[in-house]
Amino acid sequence: MKKVLVSDRLAEEGINFLTAQPGLQLRIQTGLTEDELCELIADYDALLIRSETQVSAKVLAAAKNLKIIGRAGIGVDNVDLNAATERGIIVMNTPDANATTTAELAIAHMLSLSRNLPAANQSVRAGKWERSKLMGSEIAHKTLAILGFGTIGRIVALRGHGLGMRVIAHDPFVAPEIFSKYGVEMMDFDSLVRQADYLTLHCPLLEKTRHVLGPDQFAAMKKSARLINCARGGLVDEQALFQALHSGRLAGAALDVFEQEPPQQHPLFELDNVVFTPHLGASTKEAQTAVSVEIARQVTQYLQTGEAINALNLDRVSSEELNLAQPFMRLANILGKVLAELLDQPIERLEVALFGKAAYAKVRPISAEALIGLLAGQLSSPVNRVNVERIAKRQGIVLLESQSELSEGYQSLIRITGHCGDHSVILAGTLLGDQHPRLVSMNHFEIEVVPEGVLLITRHHDRPGVIAAISSILGGAGINITRMQVSNADRQQSAMMAISVSNPLNPQLLQAVCDVPAVQTARQIVL
Repeated sequence: MKKVLVSDRLAEEGINFLTAQPGLQLRIQTGLTEDELCELIADYDALLIRSETQVSAKVLAAAKNLKIIGRAGIGVDNVDLNAATERGIIVMNTPDANATTTAELAIAHMLSLSRNLPAANQSVRAGKWERSKLMGSEIAHKTLAILGFGTIGRIVALRGHGLGMRVIAHDPFVAPEIFSKYGVEMMDFDSLVRQADYLTLHCPLLEKTRHVLGPDQFAAMKKSARLINCARGGLVDEQALFQALHSGRLAGAALDVFEQEPPQQHPLFELDNVVFTPHLGASTKEAQTAVSVEIARQVTQYLQTGEAINALNLDRVSSEELNLAQPFMRLANILGKVLAELLDQPIERLEVALFGKAAYAKVRPISAEALIGLLAGQLSSPVNRVNVERIAKRQGIVLLESQSELSEGYQSLIRITGHCGDHSVILAGTLLGDQHPRLVSMNHFEIEVVPEGVLLITRHHDRPGVIAAISSILGGAGINITRMQVSNADRQQSAMMAISVSNPLNPQLLQAVCDVPAVQTARQIVL
């Protein structure tokens, strides 16, 4: 039974979806303080939030069983993403569920700025009729500049075309053909700012995008330009915006979001050429329902199948791709564990190569599992697909991946190579019946091993009496041998033996095996 905590208000439709899922135990408790959430979170597998719950590093440290955080909405400013990733916790959002609603608000703000609608409303309510004072401007044939050309930005572009505007955009992560598909001119950032009549922001708040609009950008904009921000408050240097608006350097601005929410007293409130809304980007009934149902569906999908839709700290792998890769992921994890026990020095580079049928699977989940097997037993913190690449990078391990349809003598084969200083350890494994893992070679020794339970791996001189001596030591300690495979290498006077034993050897027994005169090395591996 998976335990799910909902700590912010979700639409009834989302709650009903969760309640209907078998195998989920749901608890709804909103308005929690940080300390209260810390006390509660330890038992839960999943946490569903909106923008109110603050998932700090302190909360994450208390979340001993937490596997996933689902944000009903786009922004995850209220989640310590680095801390979550470090602890192997997936963070996912719903970037498309409220895209139309947010795009429509940006268009509404643009029209409102153009025709002075808030001031006109106040004027009429005050009994005035200030038609000349409230002279507006048309938006047709003006340039709509979009910073961030994801789902929301593309919807804004379509609406802009419908209003007869020239649409330009900048997004370094979107391919040129996408811009062409939407009939949008692709611009570099500086050109976008200079050419904008209306500049609307639709990019995420990251360290590199914080204050992406500041004094230099406002100085470069047309004096007649207007800024619309329905994305994230931290994208705009609010003090610089005040100076630009107050001095007439910029004609107007519309803000739905702020660096501090709700905003306290702010110089921007004193200006007549800026209008505000209280973070209404997703505030429609349709959007509230959509994000609630979507995050409930995504979290359930992950808990049931392992597919992480819209994960912000994990590459997307579909359920079909996971099903194909799953047996190979298990094999790669085993190979990683064996490799970890055979290495004498810190590993500098790990190569993961897929051959035959294995090459048709997605390589990254498989190589990630090899890293997990390699590192999990060496660290006290959890290691999983979310954080393993970060941990490997911190350990100085370079990951190399390759795929080939060549069979290498097997229908499917995974070969991993660990490079340490001046030597390497090479392991290869396959699947019997597409399900049962087998270790088939270690370095230049071909040896078929069932990788389960306790394995004793020896390197020894190829001479009579070695097997008998080791068997005698194990038998004398009451340890049963369940399987044994021996391989000798061509043109070498050395051999390798893999023994499956019923119980682990204590340090004294393992040393006794090492002390057999012909034995060069002996390693115990518990799988």
